[in-house]
Amino acid sequence: MQLGVNIDHIAVLREARKIADPDPLDALSICKRAGADQITLHLREDRRHMQDNDVRNIIKLSSLPINLECAISPEMIDIACELNPHRVTLVPEKREEVTTEGGLHVSGEQPALKEAIKRLQNKEIEVSLFIDPTLDAVKTSLDLDVAWIEFHTGKYANIYAMLYSNVSKTHHSITELELPRKILKQMLDDELRNLRLLSCDAMEFGLRVAAGHGLNMQNVSNIVEIETIEELNIGQSIIARSIYVGLEQAILDMKAKLIR
Repeated sequence: MQLGVNIDHIAVLREARKIADPDPLDALSICKRAGADQITLHLREDRRHMQDNDVRNIIKLSSLPINLECAISPEMIDIACELNPHRVTLVPEKREEVTTEGGLHVSGEQPALKEAIKRLQNKEIEVSLFIDPTLDAVKTSLDLDVAWIEFHTGKYANIYAMLYSNVSKTHHSITELELPRKILKQMLDDELRNLRLLSCDAMEFGLRVAAGHGLNMQNVSNIVEIETIEELNIGQSIIARSIYVGLEQAILDMKAKLIR
């Protein structure tokens, strides 16, 4: 299984103090040395972490493929077409969200989405859609003629956290998931079954399948067992672990988890 290392949270740390350090660009050689298969980064419309120059320099200098996450707004598609990364993953954005809370809304006419896909494909950029794991979203992605989909695994990660940690006793509690363990276990099994079935459907349709959001050293093993998922994009948990073990070791540790 391939690993895309999302380095956004290096920029989050830098932007906390509004200084020039740490520079996400410095992570490129470490990611390559540790065996990352691609670099993933998200240029948000509000520029809360990665900045335009970060993305420009990383795409220019990286020896690893770049997966650029961005919204479907004309401004962001203009930037993506100019910088020409290996892949663009189209994601939803809301100003008030802490992190991406769900998949891209792909059903319906969606003229802006169709135009964004067309423009990127005209530049010979691979397009992926970051979607919720539903059959409707998979079928719509197929109709939109993209090469990749990436399943939002946030629901799975949240259920796992509530089931296997003491998170309910802290301010990080997910109120709607404060349920008996038996129910949470069934919900977790159901979500994994859903991801497995939809990944198989997507592969049979000719779509390539990635997954990401909320994955970490504790919960990733179940996702790795789904053989039809080719790639995981993981960021926050790797960068957080790097505080204690260093970035190279954090990536090596995650890569070891991805061996089938």
